[in-house]
Amino acid sequence: MRVVSLHADVLIATSAIWQTNCTIVRSGDEAFAIDSPVLPEEIDALGAVVEQAGFPPVVGLLATHADWDHLLGRLAFPEAALGCAASTAQRLRAAPGDAQRELRAFDEQHYLRRPAPLSLGSAQALEVPGACEIGVHELALYEGEGHTSDGMAVCSPWSGVLAVGDYLSAVEIPVLGEGGSPAVYAATLERLRALVAQAQFIVPGHGPVLGSEQALELLEEDLAYLGTLREQGEAAELPEGRRGKAQRAIHAENVVLAAG
Repeated sequence: MRVVSLHADVLIATSAIWQTNCTIVRSGDEAFAIDSPVLPEEIDALGAVVEQAGFPPVVGLLATHADWDHLLGRLAFPEAALGCAASTAQRLRAAPGDAQRELRAFDEQHYLRRPAPLSLGSAQALEVPGACEIGVHELALYEGEGHTSDGMAVCSPWSGVLAVGDYLSAVEIPVLGEGGSPAVYAATLERLRALVAQAQFIVPGHGPVLGSEQALELLEEDLAYLGTLREQGEAAELPEGRRGKAQRAIHAENVVLAAG
């Protein structure tokens, strides 16, 4: 796991798996973790990372959406409250145990052991768009559906950091997951445009942290891909730099979901 400081109040912990990003934000005597790293040793180290950075205890967890690899904060901070968009809370209620089963399948595939099973408890449904208090500040919450049927982006206005979930990745083409839609995905990108233009750091769910200009370039590439996906299906051209074997496999799945 790689940990960097983006701001005096913001740490980014990046997992060795899928370059999955966890954003730690502090304000006053509180800290929140947005999303999570993936590997057991990364989860185990997260508390020590927060402490060594001089941050206060993590008392809140925010999940940008209900995909299992973004829900593992409870393994690091079992006493912290979990908050998410109402759409994410609904998805978790509709499919209880899905995240745990997918985590177990991942661990079995990679021969991983964890000291305890994942327990999500009852997630607090947050009003989105809206705000979430943290210490002496507020985090701004924005709608983020399209990758899946649920989701939100989280902005720390005082630090200039915008965590966008599984959008604007320099290593991954747009992915249509459970309940995803090319049209809704494109609408979310358009909604993010003004936020990205104002932010100093854009943190995707997977891949390197971006500056505003680079993120806006990716946004245009992703909009172009989604447009050709709807019009041309399998023949749609993938964004330059994201045309490897893994991305072609994602594209093949996108074609099926977009057609359905």
